[in-house]
Amino acid sequence: MIIFSLNSHGLGNVYWNDVIKILRNIIPVYDKVNSAISLGKDNKYRREGIIKSVFPGNDVLDAGSGYGNMSKLVLENVSKDVRIHFYDPIPEMLKGISDNFRGLYTGFFMCSGIFEKIPFKSETFDAVICGYSIRDSIDLEKAFEEIHRVLKVDGRFLIVDLGKPDNFITRTLVTLYLKYFLVIIAYLAAGKQGLPFRTLYGTYLKWPKNNDLKLLLLKKFSRVDFSRKLFGGAIIVVAYK
Repeated sequence: MIIFSLNSHGLGNVYWNDVIKILRNIIPVYDKVNSAISLGKDNKYRREGIIKSVFPGNDVLDAGSGYGNMSKLVLENVSKDVRIHFYDPIPEMLKGISDNFRGLYTGFFMCSGIFEKIPFKSETFDAVICGYSIRDSIDLEKAFEEIHRVLKVDGRFLIVDLGKPDNFITRTLVTLYLKYFLVIIAYLAAGKQGLPFRTLYGTYLKWPKNNDLKLLLLKKFSRVDFSRKLFGGAIIVVAYK
């Protein structure tokens, strides 16, 4: 049983369970729809963040890894001389990693769990990478605390995700896109299987505005490099321990 209480930052226990159930149902079309609703820029932003935060020889935690899209880009754009731990709350997602990495990389580890209770010793990883995943945490501040704990001194925490613009007009436009147009794009990409992606709008509503997110990170991390894309509707963040 998950015991974290509802928090002003994060999904809270009840909604988190609902989101996880939906994510389980969309596993077959997850990558296709995710690429479509990001207007094809998801991997571009992942790659930009990875080059800034992951280096050869690193121990890497791919947190909320899904099928391992972030780590695949690490291997292709940084080095295969890394040790990757795939970590996701949905075991069914992890099952696809072996197929996804066949012939590309074999030195990885997998386990399932939540951001708020990461089952590794303190100062284990050089980098923790989160691609479109940390937004689905139960308690965002607790998740940041855990990620900070498992990072080595001078470790990097990468977030690539949707952004919530600080400017009211821009934020309204992004909100309208996610509320009304996202489901149309998801349907065009995957038919009825894409319709559950409408839940992304609910997670976005609970996501802090960009500047508030930066301030939350600065409570734990010594420095935060915050890059805004698509007028703030997408973000690449590297936080340094």
